[in-house]
Amino acid sequence: MHPLLEQDHNHIDQLLQYTQALASHYFQEQHSLSPGRHVPDITLENLPEKGVGGLRTLERFAREYSGGITNSAGPRYFGFVTGGTTPAALAGDWLVSTYDQNADGSNDSIAPQLERQTIHFFKQIFGLDDAYFGSFVTGATVANFVGLTLGRQWLGEQHGVDVSQDGLAGLPPIRLVSGTPHASIIKALSMTGMGRNAVVKIDTLPDREAVDVQALERYLMANKEPVIIVANAGTVNTVDFDDLTAIGELKKRYNFWLHVDAAFGGFAACSNDYAHYMNGINHADSVTIDAHKWLNVPYDAAMQFTRHKKLQLKVFQNSAVYLGDPESSPDYLHYTPENSRRFRALPAWFTLVAYGKEGHREIVERNCAAAKQLGALLEQSDAFRVLAPVRMNVVCFTLAGKAHSLDEVQQFLNAVRDDGQVFFTPTVYKGVPAIRAAVSNWLTGPEDIVVALASLTKIAARAATEKV
Repeated sequence: MHPLLEQDHNHIDQLLQYTQALASHYFQEQHSLSPGRHVPDITLENLPEKGVGGLRTLERFAREYSGGITNSAGPRYFGFVTGGTTPAALAGDWLVSTYDQNADGSNDSIAPQLERQTIHFFKQIFGLDDAYFGSFVTGATVANFVGLTLGRQWLGEQHGVDVSQDGLAGLPPIRLVSGTPHASIIKALSMTGMGRNAVVKIDTLPDREAVDVQALERYLMANKEPVIIVANAGTVNTVDFDDLTAIGELKKRYNFWLHVDAAFGGFAACSNDYAHYMNGINHADSVTIDAHKWLNVPYDAAMQFTRHKKLQLKVFQNSAVYLGDPESSPDYLHYTPENSRRFRALPAWFTLVAYGKEGHREIVERNCAAAKQLGALLEQSDAFRVLAPVRMNVVCFTLAGKAHSLDEVQQFLNAVRDDGQVFFTPTVYKGVPAIRAAVSNWLTGPEDIVVALASLTKIAARAATEKV
């Protein structure tokens, strides 16, 4: 054994203690660390011929690089839809790396068994019935990719083509129909070979991002070919929900695959105040949920669900002899894009068991209350304009006054970022360059909203003074 490996092996406790101390220091400072920062490019160095060992490497990281980490796991990081890491999820994630399981084999490890247990928990949370099969994947993009590949397989079979064996040749142009499809849906269309231009956007309801179901039905009446419909359970700009019950009723009259993108909005089901938004979810043929958003587990962790496990086997089965018979094997490698799968279910199992549905309900409801608090404060401000009702945990707003370009909005957000108190990401809502505040972190409370508004107001006042 190489001397440095042997040294670290013999002193593993010291190495882990230092790691724990570095992590503990980070957690203790989460309320004061800057949620956003600009980090300049580093100078790339050559790989050393001789290493320095784990402890000295940790010391160098702490000294030179840890200060450049963005506090995206903190309470005032409102960019994208990013949660954080609950204490129990962190414990689970550390053990994932320690045990280093490839969570594929059915009975070779407890790992896939715990994945099934965790998927069962989620089905109970989201109100999915027992017919659904589910698995963990890396994120919402891959979960949407899985759902759309199943829809592609189903659609091919409607035309007598097994796409998994023969490809897309011979099929008429595929159409994906949606009101407000997320960018990951468009990306997944490219990856599946159906093409970005397969999207047909249907009108949304007035002042909403939810699809107009009557307009959707008019499209289905006029176009008799089977299609894939993507419904939203929580859009990223306004957390708007399509009417899943009404869309599901259309299945009685029209032939389509229904994919529901519930990446973070699915967690509405945790709360009695918001669970009605998820009514009709069991009409879905496939569903996307993202755990590293509102469940507050570490990246990467999302789930896909489907009623059509046999179609999923057709698409993803692995034919290598040493991996067993796919027809009889329950191994996940026959049902997901990856053969090598991190044990990413474990942090989710830890946090669900540690805090239960009640604990995660409290996070959802506290985050929604914080978003509504911010929305109400922005409504009272002369510096900002709220663009949509605050339904759950996202506030969509923009700068008051003349129309601002997306570049101007980004410059304003850069100044907010550099102020070091809060972080937001830009968006465009119905043609208006805007700002999104996605409140998804388990630590966020009313006091963080006060700090956020103060920073926004200060930067807006500074910008107004500079223009005078």
